[in-house]
Amino acid sequence: MNTTVASAPAVEPRSRAWWREPMMWLVVGGPAAVVVAGVATVMIAVARPDPVVAEDYYRRGIEINKTLAQQREAAEAAALRPALQARNHAATPAPDDGAAGGKP
Repeated sequence: MNTTVASAPAVEPRSRAWWREPMMWLVVGGPAAVVVAGVATVMIAVARPDPVVAEDYYRRGIEINKTLAQQREAAEAAALRPALQARNHAATPAPDDGAAGGKP
């Protein structure tokens, strides 16, 4: 007995255009985004360069620190001045002119 079964013709899936494949966009999209970000970064860096650091930046920094220290000391002295005046006034004895009932 020889029975033959007729098989259906093989149907190949229809291929789509490459730009319609979602996996292609996942593979290409990441590197493309990095390239775009890199180009944008280079454009910003070229358009707005950083200023050059001064040759005597260390000396200028020391002068700024001295100025700030002087301002801080002046502010502390001004804040303590009323307290020091009150302390000195309380510690200074009253002049003895005899009017207060002391010995003449």
